[in-house]
Amino acid sequence: MFTGIIQHIGTFKGWKGDRLFIQTPFTRVKKGESIALDGVCLTVVSGRARLLGFDVTEETRRKTTLGKWKPGSKVNLERAMRLGDALGGHMVQGHVEGLGWLIGRTPEPAGVMYRFHGYPGLGRYLATKGSVAVDGISLTVVDPAGDDFSVAIIPHTEEATTLGLKGIGDPVNLETDIIARQVAVYLENMK
Repeated sequence: MFTGIIQHIGTFKGWKGDRLFIQTPFTRVKKGESIALDGVCLTVVSGRARLLGFDVTEETRRKTTLGKWKPGSKVNLERAMRLGDALGGHMVQGHVEGLGWLIGRTPEPAGVMYRFHGYPGLGRYLATKGSVAVDGISLTVVDPAGDDFSVAIIPHTEEATTLGLKGIGDPVNLETDIIARQVAVYLENMK
């Protein structure tokens, strides 16, 4: 479980078979530990000198942005919550449901309004003032319309995450709020 509060930005170093490598500032990482990379929960399988290795299935490569990374790509990093940690964002599982694409960025007095187009069916899990994780970042939905939605980004979030590096048309990993998903599935099954 994660909070969606990004702790650091890492650098994608490359693939060796089905294992990807990320340069991180983390120290004392244990094999078997969960770390979210752009919102994708992965397990540390190797590591030394802050270079961590993660095995990635074909399913994960296909359904997330991981398969599109190039050496040098910047990556949002968050270690899994520990008992007693503050829940500063919202409950994020690291189970990316699908891709979205940045379709707009509008400057505002106190930040920037970002607009995303999501995967088909995303809209049924979005509500105004609800939560969504974009590349692992806990954000508040401003204006959902079908499978599109906006989020208001303050300057700190642009600087402390990879959002400010995104260009129009760039893909992002999306995970909707776990409670919204479960309620929607429950109601669909009641029909």
